Amino acid sequence: MHTATTRRRAALLAGLGATLAAPRVVRAQGGQYRPEYKMSVVGNRPIPFAEGAFIWAELVTQRSNGRINVKVYPGSQLVGGDQTRELLAMRQGVVDFAVLSTINIAPQVREASLFQLPFLMPDHRALDALINGEVGRDLFGVVERREVVPLAWGENGFREISNSKRPLRTPGDLRGLKVRFAAGTIFKDIYEALGANPVQMSFADLQPALSTGAVDGQENPINLFLAFRMDTLAQKHLTVWNYVNDPLVFALSKQVWLSFSAADQELVRECAEEAGRRQIALTRKGLGVPGTDRASFEELQRRGVEAVALSAEEKRAFAAATKPVYDKWAGTVGADLVRKAEAAVRSVAA
Repeated sequence: MHTATTRRRAALLAGLGATLAAPRVVRAQGGQYRPEYKMSVVGNRPIPFAEGAFIWAELVTQRSNGRINVKVYPGSQLVGGDQTRELLAMRQGVVDFAVLSTINIAPQVREASLFQLPFLMPDHRALDALINGEVGRDLFGVVERREVVPLAWGENGFREISNSKRPLRTPGDLRGLKVRFAAGTIFKDIYEALGANPVQMSFADLQPALSTGAVDGQENPINLFLAFRMDTLAQKHLTVWNYVNDPLVFALSKQVWLSFSAADQELVRECAEEAGRRQIALTRKGLGVPGTDRASFEELQRRGVEAVALSAEEKRAFAAATKPVYDKWAGTVGADLVRKAEAAVRSVAA
């Protein structure tokens, strides 16, 4: 009896010693936390798009005291540079966290094409009315049905058009111009409606194409235009027309989300919301948005870029020229969602 008791005590102490010596693991609703969670994002620092991902990863890692260790893989490297595959990769378990472009997920989430309807959103007030209201909530519901959990909105910015030939003030000014677009059939339709010659190509191919004159122009947010020195690639004319915006979605895979405790889910959400707010502020910096200066436009002038801001009347001419495209794609997005969006935009119209 005494010998058996001694053996049990020895076994208990041995087990306790092994437990103390083992590496610390954190258990959650669905099991152990991983040593690392992979976050995908297009581009890299200091671009505001990518900066938002780094901010989110750093906040989560720090505030969880390393329980949730998030590492950013910039340049969409987890999907071989093909940014349109990030959403699918999240569903397949290749990507855990991501800051997703609505343009890039639109082929899989047709409702995300809402933000690409030409001239739906005249300004940032209109965009904010969409992402912060019922439309934004509806879109998050659509994304969540894809086994991805959206937590916060960000913004890549209004996409402005530049070219090497002439100022663009009327739809006729685009006639015959070779304009690069990144992806999405809707962009091809928009530029064809304006009489341009749209050319789809990757961003990596864009820079040599501009420098050699293989394409005349491109469309991107102003912060990207400045960061990539497109003024050195013969882009001396830039038109601020706010024809579409590219909101961003801070999201993680549903499988990963469910593996976290309720407290850590709330932590991850709060960090996403803070990162989203900071990312939006970075995107709008220097654009003359209320509360900011016009440093970006001053920098364009210093670089010898002629920046033309279209008047409301001039924008209406472009909107009229692209109305058939708008109507066609509104059917793809969904009539109810488009009506909600139009009502939200009207509610904040100046």
